[in-house]
Amino acid sequence: MEHTEYTIEEMDKALEETKKQIFELLEEKKYFQCRDELLGCNEVDIAEILQEVEDEYGTQKALMLFRTLPKDTSVEVFANLDVDEQVAIINLITDPEIQYIIDELDFDDMIDVLEELPANLVDKILEKTPKAERHLINTFLKYKEYSAGSLMTPDYINLKKEWTVREALDHIKEVGMDSETIYTCYVLDTGRKLIGIMSLRALVIMDDSLIIGDIMREEYISAHVDDDQEELSELFKKYGYLAIPVVDNEGRLVGIVTVDDILDVIEEEATEDMERMGGVIDSDDKDYLDLSVLGHVKARLPWLMLLMFSYFITGGIIQSFEDALSSVICLVTYMPMLMGTGGNSGTQASTLIIRGMATGEVEPSDALSVIWKELRISLIVGACLSLINYLRIAFLEGQPPMVALTVCVSMILIVIVAKIIGALLPMGAKLIKLDPALMSGPMMASITDMISLMTYFSIAKALLHI
Repeated sequence: MEHTEYTIEEMDKALEETKKQIFELLEEKKYFQCRDELLGCNEVDIAEILQEVEDEYGTQKALMLFRTLPKDTSVEVFANLDVDEQVAIINLITDPEIQYIIDELDFDDMIDVLEELPANLVDKILEKTPKAERHLINTFLKYKEYSAGSLMTPDYINLKKEWTVREALDHIKEVGMDSETIYTCYVLDTGRKLIGIMSLRALVIMDDSLIIGDIMREEYISAHVDDDQEELSELFKKYGYLAIPVVDNEGRLVGIVTVDDILDVIEEEATEDMERMGGVIDSDDKDYLDLSVLGHVKARLPWLMLLMFSYFITGGIIQSFEDALSSVICLVTYMPMLMGTGGNSGTQASTLIIRGMATGEVEPSDALSVIWKELRISLIVGACLSLINYLRIAFLEGQPPMVALTVCVSMILIVIVAKIIGALLPMGAKLIKLDPALMSGPMMASITDMISLMTYFSIAKALLHI
């Protein structure tokens, strides 16, 4: 059998051609030919195409195409749609169709969908669910949002410590298809207490007669059901696991979180940090184009108002030094440069420290080491910038040497203070349980502007005697 290999570029090109073909067939209302084109694609690509169809032609057209898909394919496609599209489809299809999709979805995907549905629709679905499964679903729906419990799935392989390797492998063959992953198995004691783990790789190379309790790994990493999803993502990044078990207060195994679910969390957390660093809060986890104008206003206006009020302080600082500025008017010329340099210096430091804390490289306990490093960096950077500015101000612009010296001394001090504050503020935010990302971008610029002006005017009064 021949195997054809494609580059990523070739696959993207082929997908774009398929989309173009499907859109042309939609225009001609040839829906079953569209289906045939769709079935030549991967389920992930089909989901992407349906979302583009919805954007271009509306939900009804996308739903019509979705309904032409075979049942098993439609479930896989549904699992790869965005939550908004999933809810839109659920609200439009019949109860039997809803029940089939819910029944066939992986448990963690089903919980994600149910969390977004209206309560009356969830109740209707649960009414037709077997009692044992209904109880399990209700338990999972009660876990705190953004916790390990809200991410986990109960579809894992558990082993008994008294089993032999052969019995364990037979059990894996029996239940493996219904499990989220087969590569790590969990050894449970009485009361479902987690006592060890076994990898599939270890099982397949060991003697069939060995006892699981004698060969299992008793040292393992686990998460608690109430652990924050960001802390859980740190465990995945640190240890590189494919799955992490989740236990309750009694150490009982209640589920596992797999790496594919945590990848979504990492993306969400990175997006949230970027938004906060840019002064955007609570954007409802929606894409830019999907969020309404009022939604954007709600996300941006509070932060802008807070920053605007901070500039009232900046204006007050300038006003209090009005006499000094009027006596040496050329000082005004260099204010934007000093404020901008201070803001950029603080933002550089805060960005690196926020990144360091996100990867676990930097902790608040490292504050003294960070201050010492940033002090040396800022002295060198400040000296280089000041030398260039002294030559420019004194020789190219012909300003008095003391004015040039005032600007340059201010530059060094501003860079030093801005970099140290930029490094320490995210650490302080973490200590008081705030998101360190809040201490970057606009917030850092506002703080360093005030510091820059106070430093500049103080140095000017001292050196120029104004």
